[in-house]
Amino acid sequence: MRLAPSLKNWVSLAGATIALITIFMIVFLFAVTLILERQGAYVGLVVYILLPAVMIVGLLLIPLGMFLRKRRDSKAGICAMPGWPRIDLGDPQQRKASLLFVIATTIFLFASAFGSYHAFEYTESVSFCGSLCHIAMEPEKVAHQNSAHARVRCVECHVGPGVDWYVRSKLSGMYQLYAVTMDIFPRPIPTPIAHLRPARQVCEQCHWPQKFYAQQYQVRTHYLQDEENTRWDIGLAVKIGSPERGIGYRSGIHWHVNPHIQIEYVAADEKRQSLPWVRYTNLDTGEVKVYQDEENPMTPEDVDKAETRTMDCLDCHNRPSHRYQSPNEFLNLAMTSGDVPTDLPEFKATATQLCDKDYQTTEEANAAIRQGLTELYRDNYPRIYAERLPEVEKSIAVVQAAFSRNIFPAMKASWKVYPDHIGHLESNGCFRCHNGQHRTEEGEVISDDCNVCHVIVRQGSPGAEEVAKATESLDFRHPVDIDEEWKEVACAECHQEASP
Repeated sequence: MRLAPSLKNWVSLAGATIALITIFMIVFLFAVTLILERQGAYVGLVVYILLPAVMIVGLLLIPLGMFLRKRRDSKAGICAMPGWPRIDLGDPQQRKASLLFVIATTIFLFASAFGSYHAFEYTESVSFCGSLCHIAMEPEKVAHQNSAHARVRCVECHVGPGVDWYVRSKLSGMYQLYAVTMDIFPRPIPTPIAHLRPARQVCEQCHWPQKFYAQQYQVRTHYLQDEENTRWDIGLAVKIGSPERGIGYRSGIHWHVNPHIQIEYVAADEKRQSLPWVRYTNLDTGEVKVYQDEENPMTPEDVDKAETRTMDCLDCHNRPSHRYQSPNEFLNLAMTSGDVPTDLPEFKATATQLCDKDYQTTEEANAAIRQGLTELYRDNYPRIYAERLPEVEKSIAVVQAAFSRNIFPAMKASWKVYPDHIGHLESNGCFRCHNGQHRTEEGEVISDDCNVCHVIVRQGSPGAEEVAKATESLDFRHPVDIDEEWKEVACAECHQEASP
């Protein structure tokens, strides 16, 4: 079959060359990923997005070159500009050309559909969300990989089902890609509080809120920052639900999302750390109670202007997949698991102080952690340094690894800027409402009694623990004697309070 004369030009030839080369590269790279059964973030970007775009540009250059060639020939008087094409299938040459066009178009459409599907699938993958924008999203990716939702794709929560939210997320992603390319993204990345879908449209795709459980027993192991790394255990019966499963929503922590009631609040700040106004509504009886923070009350005009949010899962479980542990927490876990010996003197106190400092890079932090712990035992405990150096070295590596999983100096990301609202030890969490200061006009107060959410079953150091009798609860005893001060201030005011 002879080629049309108009195809004999450099633009069409360049377009055909580009298209053929990119098609070969797409097939080759796709085969490589298929054989190796692995796909990196950048390979997917090249195979499913960049190369197809280049191929389409090449294909468009072919008719563009033909048009430019014909227009040039028309101006030169070689031939007239053709009108609309006339297809005569009775002409063998046109019949062959039409058949070739139909076959090529069909193959191209099938290939486009296949490529488009894989492009869509790739942009929905964790590697695309977490690895492509490595510096910006590294903290979120690492935290996600170490969370209970590590096998849940990012889009399952951040996009969820539905076309409208998918389009919205992709439009938002276009600006995010631009911000990363131009290096104008904020450090740390702000939590997208204002743009998250309601939890009941996302979380409840997997979690069944109607299936509530009774109390759960948990042991929290802590190591004090003294020379002996004194161990202190607290055994809690956490009131996740009612005492009996059959009672359902009537009491317990998950009472807040009872379908028969509605809890609403107004936040005084963008991060919802201060909640001065809370409204309780009984949907069955119509009873309404409004609680105001006595130290920070809001006028009716202020409430009308502010956004009133209905409480859902994410108001407490605000870091379900991207939780950053504090040094106090990840060192407690390392010592409890046996990764770090508990008999290395002053280890907890020194490691905590080293991890809590501000660094510019992770490399700088690792160097400081190594230097600080090495000097501690070399200078103050030379016998331990000489006899147990392998244990010291291993413990240093454990601390460095835990730091790298939870604190990211380059992005200024840590537990300080991403507070976890579950509990109340290192952020105000529950105490945002349950602080004893929210009161109705009639004088009813949102309780700050510890036993509302949990009861202490046992507490103390091993061998010297207090144990409660059946159906009873122990009064909390602070592991360090601070008299009654713990009753006067929120825990987070002393325990490395997360910054607002």
